[in-house]
Amino acid sequence: MQLNYNKTGQGPAVFLIHGLFGSLSNFGLLHKHLQTDHTVVSVDVRNHGESPHCDSMSYAEMANDIIQLAARLGFKRFSLVGHSMGGKIAMATAMQAPQYIDKLIIADMAPVTYPSRHQGVFTALNKVPVPGINSRNEANMILAQGIEEVGVQQFLLKSLYRSEAGFQWRFNLHGLMQQYDIISQWPFSDESYQGPTLFIKGERSDYLITEYTDTVIRQFPNARMKIINNTGHWLHAEKPAIFNKLVSDFL
Repeated sequence: MQLNYNKTGQGPAVFLIHGLFGSLSNFGLLHKHLQTDHTVVSVDVRNHGESPHCDSMSYAEMANDIIQLAARLGFKRFSLVGHSMGGKIAMATAMQAPQYIDKLIIADMAPVTYPSRHQGVFTALNKVPVPGINSRNEANMILAQGIEEVGVQQFLLKSLYRSEAGFQWRFNLHGLMQQYDIISQWPFSDESYQGPTLFIKGERSDYLITEYTDTVIRQFPNARMKIINNTGHWLHAEKPAIFNKLVSDFL
């Protein structure tokens, strides 16, 4: 799996891993913030952005994608920052290859299996008749019928592009639907990572809740927790200055 990536900067290596339906551009502000003191690698995970599409999305495979990319780039040690699904990929990478990991930063995600919470998004996306639509505005109007949050609409539209055959989604919608049960799970519940770890929670988000604290501590015994007030799940976009400082200070 040859992941698409953007690499800039100099210094210790850090990989930035986006979440479901996202792309490497989601961490654009953090990438710019870190590149003065770090070699920053933002990735498109499989079935997203400009990375290849495939039929499988296990966390073991997606973690191996990161490990193999780091090897191709010549990094013997690196840190990881992951948001949402990307947080699980980062955690899985640390579980599978702790000898390569300097520090681990997880944005609003816990090492647990989550109940299904994206069916409304999948339904709305499937109602957009790509490639037959004529404009992004037309796609937005259709999405708005099933997704009330303007921020979510705009986030999804970042992955809509015009090809010679018409508009297309950069993410593999069919593949994500087929693999969603796998994406929701956490297959490393009996393992632990002993290295320095920072969990950053959005105060209003229900992804990293108090009930998961014991699980986090058991699997990541050297973890710290920070909470960004008045933010939801998209904490890095809602409060980028605070989020970026927390990340850079921890690194």
